[in-house]
Amino acid sequence: QAVVDFERLSEHAAAFQGHDVGFCCLGTTRAKAGAAGFVRVDRDYVAQAAELARAGGCKHFVLQSSRGANQHSPFLYLRVKGEVENLVQAVGFDRCTILRPAVLLCKRQESRPMEWMAQQFLGVVARVFPTAYSVPVEMVARAMVASVLQPGKGKVEVLENGDIHKLGKA
Repeated sequence: QAVVDFERLSEHAAAFQGHDVGFCCLGTTRAKAGAAGFVRVDRDYVAQAAELARAGGCKHFVLQSSRGANQHSPFLYLRVKGEVENLVQAVGFDRCTILRPAVLLCKRQESRPMEWMAQQFLGVVARVFPTAYSVPVEMVARAMVASVLQPGKGKVEVLENGDIHKLGKA
């Protein structure tokens, strides 16, 4: 494990050397970082990390994105997620897996009242429709690892929420 300064990520290129697989779950919120900070973290840092990983020999990059990611979305969050997906694909990995989870179910140390309410509601909905609107973070992590252990379905594979559930149970 290496601690890096994302504001000077290029100075930490050595931390990205010699890895066959890269996993990226980096992200923040607009509320926490502001609009410009959100773009910097969720798009720019991720794209730069992908470039450094590829230069360091990474062959398979696994990116956690978001359901609804679309570079043409009028919503900043979804637009930035779509933009970073395209930037990561353009890096030229031998294989790229993009996971698009719906609402992540997890316990957080920080207080996010609206997210907490959504998680409570979706936790109940998940009992009836387990793969429709949410996914536990542990399931996403298992799916990320499983995606590496299984043969790919092409150079770029996009896993939507239902796919994440299936793969996370494999």
